[in-house]
Amino acid sequence: MSESAAGSRSKRVVIADDDDDIRGLMTIAANRAGVEIVAAVDNGKAALDAVRAGGIDLAVLDISMPGMNGVEVAEAIRADDLTRSTLILMVSASVQLLTDHGVVADRSDSFIVKPFSPRLLSTRIREMLELGEPA
Repeated sequence: MSESAAGSRSKRVVIADDDDDIRGLMTIAANRAGVEIVAAVDNGKAALDAVRAGGIDLAVLDISMPGMNGVEVAEAIRADDLTRSTLILMVSASVQLLTDHGVVADRSDSFIVKPFSPRLLSTRIREMLELGEPA
């Protein structure tokens, strides 16, 4: 296990999805993964604000949100020296959105297609944050 995974500070996560039910499933999955949910929001601007507040390890972003979408949030995170190391997990019901134009490769670290199981999302969060298996 890496030192960062063994560190005492819990991993901090921001969740953004405009669908209340999906956001609820994401929250359940993140709780199962054993991370601290700093914000679970329904829009991209609120997600970006939460990431910019600092200390966020992972942003779980729905691609299709009104106003500022997940791709725009990811681009803003990557463009900022203070947040560019934040891991990004994109979520979308559209495989085409996830695979077209390098969205996944250029702007995120991983992706999951909706519908997803909370177990799959929890496992992906743990893998991305190098948390190992739950106790």
